[in-house]
Amino acid sequence: MKALHLIKTTIGATWALKEIEVLISLGCSVHVVLPSNTGLASKYSSAGAIVHVVNFNFMTGNLLRVLAELIKLRKLVSEIKPDIIHSHFVGTTLFMRMAMIFCKIPRVFQVPGPLHLENKLTRSVEILSANSSDYWIATCARTSRYYLEAGVASARIRTIFYGTDVSLFSADVNESLRNELGLGPDVAIIGMVAYVYPPKRWLGQRRGIKGHEDLIDAVALVLKHRPNTVCVFVGGAWGDSRQYFEEVVRYSSKELGAKGIFLGSRNDVARIYGGFDLVVHPSHSENLGGAGESLLMAVPTLATNVGGFPDIVVDGLTGWLVEPGDPEEMAIKIQEVLSDPVEARKRANAGRALVLESLDVKKTGEKVLEFYLEIIGRSNA
Repeated sequence: MKALHLIKTTIGATWALKEIEVLISLGCSVHVVLPSNTGLASKYSSAGAIVHVVNFNFMTGNLLRVLAELIKLRKLVSEIKPDIIHSHFVGTTLFMRMAMIFCKIPRVFQVPGPLHLENKLTRSVEILSANSSDYWIATCARTSRYYLEAGVASARIRTIFYGTDVSLFSADVNESLRNELGLGPDVAIIGMVAYVYPPKRWLGQRRGIKGHEDLIDAVALVLKHRPNTVCVFVGGAWGDSRQYFEEVVRYSSKELGAKGIFLGSRNDVARIYGGFDLVVHPSHSENLGGAGESLLMAVPTLATNVGGFPDIVVDGLTGWLVEPGDPEEMAIKIQEVLSDPVEARKRANAGRALVLESLDVKKTGEKVLEFYLEIIGRSNA
């Protein structure tokens, strides 16, 4: 079994790296196409994958250069002769389909999130560019429903979460964050862990997709009733969005004053999670986001009812859900969680048990390989 994986970045997407490590451990020969040999490229090589470089960027403004990269990918496929081509992003998927037009090699798009499916135009472009060689791995139930509602046959879709190494997460409470910030035991710490992404104006967004401003508004309301509360934001600006990050920090300073604390990007996130009384994921669009991490850490978790959050943040069982873009409802739920630590701990422990089973990358990787074999068997029939 030989698989060719297409990944648009060497900075993030560690979930794809973890999955590829498992596929290799299961005996799959993996080639990976990346935009450069920098960043995580060496990690793929160390895992046993053979790395190739192709620039997937459509937005270079140079049509001849794009055409040259399309030809490069097609030539690469003819040399490698993979049994299946596996793309992890919308851009790489469209690029692949353009390069491999009329090619009968089966290909699968593992959809990292439902964002492009939430817009009629981008949804149509992606689905209409597919042909009989295309299959999809939906990484949350809502993504699967979008494809089914668009008329994609259920046999061409499989729902499989992007997994993680669950052994890296423990449920230990850690007081070092409280000590770092000089906070007493009576202070409630609300946390949010996410990069700051600017609004996608072309999708009609006015606020950042991760919902930082919504949480700021919600905490401002909470402070009226629970003044001994702080909100800690972990994560810096994504890419070149430093200006927008600074706008969010200024907005927090205006609404929360010293009760809004920005730690920026950190490499000790697991330790920080252990210091939160509650983690909020207020995204406007998301897959599983950071909810898998907070539940694996057995931290009480509140999320918006979008994307894949409801798959693991089960309202009333493993956490709390609110509608996106509704700071008032969010504030009510935050106070509910902080007022009942026994129930919060009960749901957090139930959430950890759920995701330990459903997000183990060893299990999700096996499911991906099973789907490969099913696709290839169908193609050879």
